[in-house]
Amino acid sequence: MGGAIRSTCSENATSSEAGLCGDIGNLYSKDSNPYAEYNIFVDPFAAYTVLHSGIPITLIPLDATRTVPVDEKFFSAFEQKQETYEAHYSFQSLKMIRDTWPNKEFHKEFCMWDFFMVGVALSQMQSLERDEGENKFAKMEWRNISVITSNRPYGISDGSNPLIDGRSIPKFNVQKKGVHSGHVQLGIQDPFCLVKGRKGKCQVNGPEAVSVLVATEAKANRDVDSILAKEFYKSFLDVINRPKRIGQLNTRAGFPLYQRVLQKPDFGKELMGKPVVFDMDMSAGDFLALLYLLKLPVELINLKGILVSANGWATAATIEVVYDILHMMGRDDIPVGLGNVFAVGQSHSEFPSLGDCRYSSSIPQGSGGSLDSDTLYGFARDLPRSPRRYRPETTDYPGLGQPTALDVWKSVVKSLHTGSKITLLTNGPLTNLAQIILSENTDSVVQDVYIVGGHIPHDNEKGNLFTVPSNEYAEFNMFLDPLAARAVLDSKLNITLIPLRIQKQVSSFQNILVELQLTDKTPEAAFAQHLLSRLWELKQNHHRYLHMDTFLGEILGAVILAGGHPLLNQTFEFMPLKVVAEGDVSVIGQLLIDENQTKMVKILCSINPEAYYEQFAKILGGEQLSAVIASFVE
Repeated sequence: MGGAIRSTCSENATSSEAGLCGDIGNLYSKDSNPYAEYNIFVDPFAAYTVLHSGIPITLIPLDATRTVPVDEKFFSAFEQKQETYEAHYSFQSLKMIRDTWPNKEFHKEFCMWDFFMVGVALSQMQSLERDEGENKFAKMEWRNISVITSNRPYGISDGSNPLIDGRSIPKFNVQKKGVHSGHVQLGIQDPFCLVKGRKGKCQVNGPEAVSVLVATEAKANRDVDSILAKEFYKSFLDVINRPKRIGQLNTRAGFPLYQRVLQKPDFGKELMGKPVVFDMDMSAGDFLALLYLLKLPVELINLKGILVSANGWATAATIEVVYDILHMMGRDDIPVGLGNVFAVGQSHSEFPSLGDCRYSSSIPQGSGGSLDSDTLYGFARDLPRSPRRYRPETTDYPGLGQPTALDVWKSVVKSLHTGSKITLLTNGPLTNLAQIILSENTDSVVQDVYIVGGHIPHDNEKGNLFTVPSNEYAEFNMFLDPLAARAVLDSKLNITLIPLRIQKQVSSFQNILVELQLTDKTPEAAFAQHLLSRLWELKQNHHRYLHMDTFLGEILGAVILAGGHPLLNQTFEFMPLKVVAEGDVSVIGQLLIDENQTKMVKILCSINPEAYYEQFAKILGGEQLSAVIASFVE
């Protein structure tokens, strides 16, 4: 499934032809490349390799998939026929997409791309004679097509094409001055393609060709009396509602005692401690820090809200694990807000869902830290399911969509008693805090800010940005959103920095696991021990997990904020700091001592690691404020 192979349009197209020209590809914004389809665009070299490999190819391009939109009659028929778990799930998914579609054109614009492709493929496989076999769902034609890996001006290499550049003989026998030797488009918003006078010049078309079987359009329904216009509509509804091979997993049947009940504590007239908001990016260490904060006495720490940074170490969907942790601990009263996916200045002004992942792409295994998050997801399956889930606002839940980080911040500020101020703990990129500073007057409502992050080099000590070797002295949280870091450091807030050097001093898996083994096995202590044991095992056995001890240092901010252990022996000093927020990637995110700065930042200089490990284990193993629900099974 991929490609758009309609005829391209000339630069002198009439106004009537121009309308057709704009509907060939599916990239946004269209002016950067009106002809390409996303699946081919994101890796044209892979597409070229496959098409020219000699393997028999059947292509289902945009041309065909656009002829099977999820039209109103099909949608209505689907709504009335949901006889299996799969049908119900699939319809609810479609309905959620329709309810959150950015305009009123869902039934015209949203097509059955992937599922139509599967139908065409299965029908094609059933045909023994590929050349002559009739496809049940699509009209098929042999076409001569290719993938152009470079853009105009053709014949002028700029060093961006791996098929040609650096090779004495180009791969696949392409010609050095042919259609594969122009500029390689580096992204949807490639500056080269958006230069005045070059708009629309980054295109995928050309004369090179191989013979490919192509689906051109969906076939009409053979039942002329049916309200369903396409043969595939009818087949899809029939198959998805078949009682054979029906899904067997049903939560209510398998767990009859499971109830979707919010767990909200009653603290009565108990005197509450200082209001705290925790800003996290959902790494494994952040979840352990959250458990620690939830275990502290409410007369010491009153956790009033959680802000989740979605451009850090986990995907936005991980917010459900936050909800499950809170549900486990009986704190469904704490609001959770989701922050921006992109760093400050990185989102597209016209298309907010698009943006530049320049910084977040440095996270191991890509934006979202997929490799590390999967470890956490595995253990999170044992957590009890919270009734609160990540949810876009739909017609089924008007006004009940996922709150934003700014929404939660405003609600927390509104709930403060007269004279109270918020203490903020941030464990990820400073995106959420910067957004708050830029939109709200924070001076009057913020007491202190604790930032876990930043690196101040001592004796040429390196940072932890190991995925960007050219940048030796930056720390991830500062690098992931440098403009946000600058906004925070330049603000009038009272900042305490827990830098990387001190985090590394408390990053011994062996020591923290020994303390957890000695403590009482509360559900939260057991969860922490299982998670840390697995991370340590992975670190010892797999080279991709060498950075696991990073997560141990992330717990430090919560311990420092709460204090309470007489032997922690924290010492601090004050320094005038600034962050490198612009320029080459080799220096972005680095902290510098700037004597011209009048504002001083409080920096943690030393701590007793043994007392730190003991304090973390003692709090998690304490019976006070232990889990209300220990596991999903319970």
